[in-house]
Amino acid sequence: MKNTTSCGGIVIHRGKILLLYKNYNNRYSGWVLPKGSMEDNESREDTAVREVKEESGADAKIVSYVGETNFNFHVENNIIHKTVHWFLMEAQSFYSKPQREEGFMDSGYYKYHEAYYLLKFDNEREMLEKAYEEYKKRRFN
Repeated sequence: MKNTTSCGGIVIHRGKILLLYKNYNNRYSGWVLPKGSMEDNESREDTAVREVKEESGADAKIVSYVGETNFNFHVENNIIHKTVHWFLMEAQSFYSKPQREEGFMDSGYYKYHEAYYLLKFDNEREMLEKAYEEYKKRRFN
């Protein structure tokens, strides 16, 4: 088993949540939150901000740490255990442009209930719930 770490963001602008639609070789498709792997000597916070920018084009800043998710998946003859650290983030605008090179075909900002039901993975829904509760307390942008 190999352990990997990623970081991502629940990005909100004016109450709406940024989602990406991924279609990878027509095998994997669905709406997800932006996230990606840490690079050498990079902090979790820096990774989250960089990955949000790379995958969605959105300029966002971290508001608070939300939590982590863990899951396993298979690659060839190996099992990967992935830990993802999630941050509540504030976007500067509704701008987004999906990173096509990584299989992202669409992006956009959605109302909470729309985003919740669009998300492909239960663990991302759980992080969205936690982040949105924090957002409601803070009411930024």
